Formats: sequence, C-alpha cells, structure tokens
Amino acid sequence: MNTVHRMDNEVLGMNGEGNQYLTFMLAGEEYGVDILRVQEIKGWDQVTPIPNTPAYIKGVINLRGTIVPIFDLRERFRLEAIAYGPTTVVIVLKIKGEKGERTMGIVVDAVSEVYNINEDALKAAPDFGQAISTDFVKGLATIDEKMIIVLDIDHLLNSSIVAEAGRLVRD
Repeated sequence: MNTVHRMDNEVLGMNGEGNQYLTFMLAGEEYGVDILRVQEIKGWDQVTPIPNTPAYIKGVINLRGTIVPIFDLRERFRLEAIAYGPTTVVIVLKIKGEKGERTMGIVVDAVSEVYNINEDALKAAPDFGQAISTDFVKGLATIDEKMIIVLDIDHLLNSSIVAEAGRLVRD
C-alpha cells in the first residue's frame, strides 16, 4: 500500500477557528499532533535501514528528493511491537528546532480523526516525578468520552532522536 494523502488547508476545511489536530492510534490509545505540522500521510512502504541506529529509527525514505528519517513511535514509546498491517501509515511532519525546520516521518498504527481542540480544553499531563518524562506531552483532551494525548512533536523529535537522525541526514 503506497497511498499518499497530501495535507491541504482547503481540503481539510480549515477556517482559522481553534486548533486542529490529526489524531492517530498507537496500541489502542489516541494521540494527536498539530495538523499544520503534517505534510502528508503515506501508506507504509519499505525504508532504507541505517546501521548502528536505535531500533525505533526504521531508516530513511526519499520523498521527492528530500531524505526523510522515519521513526516508529510505537517503539519509541516502548510499546509492544506489532507487524505492520494495511492501516499502518507514515505521517510526514515538519519539525521546528534550533537549526530550522526539518522533515521527519513517524510510523503509527492508523490515522484516526481531525479534531478542533481549543487550547483551554487541553489539560496538563500528570506529573509522574523524575522517573517518567512527559515533556513531549502538550496536554490531554477529552472528546466524546475518550482521552486524546496531544503531543509536542517538536520536543519529542528534537531530543536525542534528532541528534541520531542528524547523523543520518545532512540537510
């Protein structure tokens, strides 16, 4: 499956009211990322593996001339690994960091919905102490009786992951 969905403001009907988040599934939980950071959604396809990288870095793909590192979010979050299936997708994101904007992809179990979530509806992540870092969680939102974990994708992918990916790809 090599389906590509380009993210376009007109297609999504964005009207500037509230913030929209693309949600996706990982191990039965729903996570969200700012839709303005989503460049496109691709069906899972093979990647070129890079030796001596952590298991959650699956490799790189060539996306219209740009080399894009691909991270398995399930493995990054230390969730049980599963075989990729027909709903497995790569969400290609624009990540902002100290050295400007980069393109990176995350492998997720499935894409779910697009939700409008007001900033005041986001609740802070619980503090688990120093043992568990939740720095990459922007907040939690409850929509239709379900909890959405909204990720700060810049913080998540700008930590040690970017240092690893930076060695893979030189912009």
